[in-house]
Amino acid sequence: MIDEILQRQLSTALSEQLKVKIHINDAKSVHGGDINQTFRIATNEGYFFLKLNDAKRYPEMFAAEYAGLEALYASHALAVPQPLAYGTCNGQTYLLMEHVVKGVAIQDFWEDFGASLAQLHKKTQPHFGYAAPNYIGTLKQYNTPYTNWPVFYAFNRLLPLTKMAYDQQIIDQNMMYQMERLCKRLPQLFPADAPALLHGDLWSGNFMVGQDGKVCVFDPAVYYGHREMDLAMTRLFGGFDTRFYYAYQAAWPLSPGWQQRIGVCQLYPLLVHTLLFGGNYYNSIKEILQAY
Repeated sequence: MIDEILQRQLSTALSEQLKVKIHINDAKSVHGGDINQTFRIATNEGYFFLKLNDAKRYPEMFAAEYAGLEALYASHALAVPQPLAYGTCNGQTYLLMEHVVKGVAIQDFWEDFGASLAQLHKKTQPHFGYAAPNYIGTLKQYNTPYTNWPVFYAFNRLLPLTKMAYDQQIIDQNMMYQMERLCKRLPQLFPADAPALLHGDLWSGNFMVGQDGKVCVFDPAVYYGHREMDLAMTRLFGGFDTRFYYAYQAAWPLSPGWQQRIGVCQLYPLLVHTLLFGGNYYNSIKEILQAY
């Protein structure tokens, strides 16, 4: 159960957002990943979903996630839980959002998902990056704008995490040199592509079937990047159904050579998981780098 002070603050936030008096009746702890405490909040106006974390360690995390959910929500391409409020209380930071009811997948679920992701990726802006830094997991994600994807990918993604992994003695100097060498080759590997609005952390644990039978995505790490980043991420940690990829290609074909770039695009999420969880992700990074 959440404490009374937080309950009152959440009730006020929901009442202001929804323009109706909200009373919280119950808060039930539910499974919601490894990073946050998560609750299903029961109120006189139905259920809502709450995420909690340490405000001192991650003061901006939920503000950033709120902004990312708003950007995805505004795209009208993929459904997300509508973000409702964020704030801090008693040393905790919180994010309140719509509670999504799980449904039964429509027959062409994967085809619809692939085509919808292509629609999301058509949302663009002049620069790669985002308005402010945000998070992927508990790691700060830097979004300094660049007009050039290889430069953005090297300086905002691969090199900062490689240095962090080296400083923590997770990788050795040789691997650091290999990463630097690969970064110099990025301009030859990636063809020009417009900055695409990305979910940013699109793996099988970050989507569900919504009540309408279509996909609902959550836990984003939003930025404008190369669209192959989202697609490469979907192939990690279990992967998506083949129909998803065919539908995406039919909606918006990828540039030639995309198959050879999958590993390069996966280096960033693999570095994230190496830093957060350790395990065999190191070997996957090593294998990709040895190819270059």
